[in-house]
Amino acid sequence: MADFPDHGMVHCGSPYSVDETLERLGAILQKLGIPVLARIDHSGGAAAMGLEMKPTKLVIFGNAKAGTPLMLAAPTLALDLPLKALVWEDADGKVWVSYNTPEYLQQRHGFPEELKGNIAGIRLIVDEAVRPTQQA
Repeated sequence: MADFPDHGMVHCGSPYSVDETLERLGAILQKLGIPVLARIDHSGGAAAMGLEMKPTKLVIFGNAKAGTPLMLAAPTLALDLPLKALVWEDADGKVWVSYNTPEYLQQRHGFPEELKGNIAGIRLIVDEAVRPTQQA
């Protein structure tokens, strides 16, 4: 893995393009019944302003059943929820998926340890999205 500061973030390399990685994330979320609430194309916004930026897209996802108990316990968590995954390409053309760890969010907002499981699934979702497909 590249040497990125973590600051409560995980950076997972993806063998797929930014768009393929986003499609895989979307399919996994749909399969799990987790709504995708928004997609933000930062690089597209840059291009619309005549600026160049490597592909950089954010997907925002989650559901009220998991998030509401967390925000009731720690209202400031609404700054960081719903969950987000940033899919981006670095200067060398490598694609990454970055997200905030549940531990960081718990430390930052102070919600009870037992509620961390409500958002812990992000690890499995991202891991599955970046897993190389098996060749037969």
